[in-house]
Amino acid sequence: MKVFLLLAVVVCISQAQQDKSGKQCLCSRVRPLNTSHIKDVQIYPATVFCNRVEIVVTTNSGLRYCLNPKRRPVQQLIANIMNRQKASTASSTTISSL
Repeated sequence: MKVFLLLAVVVCISQAQQDKSGKQCLCSRVRPLNTSHIKDVQIYPATVFCNRVEIVVTTNSGLRYCLNPKRRPVQQLIANIMNRQKASTASSTTISSL
């Protein structure tokens, strides 16, 4: 009897964990990109807690909202940020090697 009770508890716990995995995301809704007031962009990769990439923008006024990473303007914004980081890293590497 104890074995069946223990087995039932294990099944219930594992079922509850499966239902929650991948659904603890920050972004429940996304908004259109407005580049004129962006102060900061944070990119959160997919994890076991949230199964999608999330992009959170902070505006100059402190408002935070999410962007859809599948939209072309958002992808271009991220590409521009990555290119700037590569350029600043490359220039600092070049200066330090002199």
